[in-house]
Formats: sequence, structure tokens, C-alpha cells
Amino acid sequence: MASLLDSCWLYLITHFSEFQLATVGTFLIHESIFFLSGLPSIYFERSGLFSKYKIQKKSNTSEVQEKCIVRLVLYHVCVNLPVMLVSYPTFRFMGLRSSLPLPHWSVIISQIIFYFILEDFVFYWGHRILHTKWLYKHVHSIHHEYATPFGLTSEYAHPAEILFLGFATVVGPALTGPHLFTLWLWMILRVLETVEAHSGYHFPWSPSNFLPLYGGAVFHDYHHRVLYTKSGNYASTFVYMDWLFGTDKGYRKLKAVEEVEEKNY
Repeated sequence: MASLLDSCWLYLITHFSEFQLATVGTFLIHESIFFLSGLPSIYFERSGLFSKYKIQKKSNTSEVQEKCIVRLVLYHVCVNLPVMLVSYPTFRFMGLRSSLPLPHWSVIISQIIFYFILEDFVFYWGHRILHTKWLYKHVHSIHHEYATPFGLTSEYAHPAEILFLGFATVVGPALTGPHLFTLWLWMILRVLETVEAHSGYHFPWSPSNFLPLYGGAVFHDYHHRVLYTKSGNYASTFVYMDWLFGTDKGYRKLKAVEEVEEKNY
């Protein structure tokens, strides 16, 4: 497995420059993972498939979904791609490399765990700031146009927010100067996590059923459907930041009520 991976990586670094891989390559991987993982929730809504696992009974219209897709493509091409191109020298300066050998799996796993913890911490505080009155009205309210989220709404946001909260995703890699392979793997996992959190569905196989402290779709869906001044649940991945700072009280009260209702049903 390792030799096959090394051979594939050798092909990439032989046929493409590091700049091409770190910028255009990263962009193409991001777009592929994002849309392939996000589009199914649109199909689920339109077809009614898995409706019993849908968190909110309300569904988005096809016009609203299409508006989201068009704007996402625009934002990704006009904001994300240029940022990737411009930021490459900074990542190179911070230690990004693409050469062989690939890092050991223990290094990759430890770095990604660190990225998740740091991203969640930075995102929590940045997200709380975006829920202050002025910033919510002029910036963050765009993301909250979808009170009933679906996978692709995870990246539907004001360009300023894309840059502001995007910092939380890149700060970890910027500090450690990872191998490009690690950076790609981190990006893939982060995209899958945020798409799942915005999917609007809670399945028996959802990660929150198996991973301790993981928030998931139920946790974040509450954030979208409640008035912005009372929403809470600001963290991106885990639940402990909101618990520590008391910003999940409304969510916990609602869950307690729902549990009582289920027992009495």
C-alpha cells in the first residue's frame, strides 16, 4: 500500500510543479470532494429519500438550492482559487513540502488531530464574533439565509466570512508546515465534516453516534434554525467549547425536552 502510494505521489511530483499541485491541485480536490459529498443532500430533499432521518421537516425549493450552487461556484472561483494562488509563497515559507518520502502515518495523524482541535478553537471565537449585531447583519446573515441547511450551504457565505473563518482552517498547517499530502488529507476531512454538519440529516451511521465530543448535523442544525442572538453552538466540529463557555444551554434544554417527549410517546 505504501509503495503504491509512493508511486502515485512520484508521478504527481514528476509531472507537475509544487506550485501547480499546491494551488490548482488543491482547488480541484476541494471542489470534487465538496460537491460530491454535498450534492446528495439536495437529492434527498427533492426525492424525499431518507425523510425519516431529516432533522427539520421543512425542505428548500429547487430555486433556492440552485441559487446556492451558482453563488458557490462564483465564490470558489473568484475568492478561494485566488487566495490559494496568493498564499502559496507563505505556506512554502512556513515549511510546506511535496517531495518524497511521504511522512509517516503517526506524523500525519498527530498533525491532523492538532489541526482539528486548533481549528475548532479558533472557529468558535471567530463564529461568536460574527454573531455580534453589526457583523451578523452585514456579513454572517448571508450564511444564515438557509435556516434549513443542506450540505452545500456549509460554504455559502459572504466573501469576507470565507476569508475570516478560513483562517481557522489554515492556521494549523501554517504553524506546522506540513507535507502537501497531509494538507490534502486535512482539507478532505474538514470538508467532509462541515458538509455533514450542514447536511440536515441525522442517520444511524452519522459520526456523532460514534465519536465522543463530535457535534455533527443535529448540533449545528440547531444553530441555523434559532434566532441568531440565541443560537449558540458556535463550534465547528466538537461540542466542548460551547459547553465550557455556556453557549449550548438552549440546545441542551431542547434536547432534554425532546428526550422526555420521546419517552412519553
